[in-house]
Amino acid sequence: MSIDDRFAPDPRRRIDRTLAALVLVFRRHDSLAIAAVVTVGYLAAFLWAVGDLAFRPDVAANVIVVDDPTARMFDRTGPASFEAVALLDTGVVRVLVSPVNVALGLSLAGLVGVNLGLTYLAVVQPAACGIGAGSGLFASLPALLSGTVCCGPVVLIALGIQASGLLLTMFAWLLPVGVGLLLLSFVYVAGKIDVDGASV
Repeated sequence: MSIDDRFAPDPRRRIDRTLAALVLVFRRHDSLAIAAVVTVGYLAAFLWAVGDLAFRPDVAANVIVVDDPTARMFDRTGPASFEAVALLDTGVVRVLVSPVNVALGLSLAGLVGVNLGLTYLAVVQPAACGIGAGSGLFASLPALLSGTVCCGPVVLIALGIQASGLLLTMFAWLLPVGVGLLLLSFVYVAGKIDVDGASV
């Protein structure tokens, strides 16, 4: 593949390369395993950060559901968290079941997981023309930075830092900005992967 083909300004070419790289993440067992582990870990960390997941071995197994779950599930409890509709104690962990928090967390976790799967491919299967593992690791920075941006308000609360209304309003914009950065990093990292010489 020539340099002109790889770095052509044609947006369709860039999208095709990104889709090919995403397919490659799911076709290879190693990159899929990395994406899956990161997704599960990030989801657990997200739920813990918003207070929906806690280690509670001292509580007996139990399930409690609120009276009107569909009406309460969209009630906000903070800038980046929503009301739980059920409480599930397993005897080891306590889960506050908030469908919106789980959907947000799973979406972000999936984006971060796939991003790091792409980054792994950029390291082990870099594109030709002298682009090596170092650029693949550099390509992971947007994914890592944007993946952590969603939990900013929760981190402030967890650390007990007082935040002004202006700062909390700014945090409400960090979630869509983080998602946008993750999607842009898909395109960036995909350009660092040799998708044509891919081995499954």
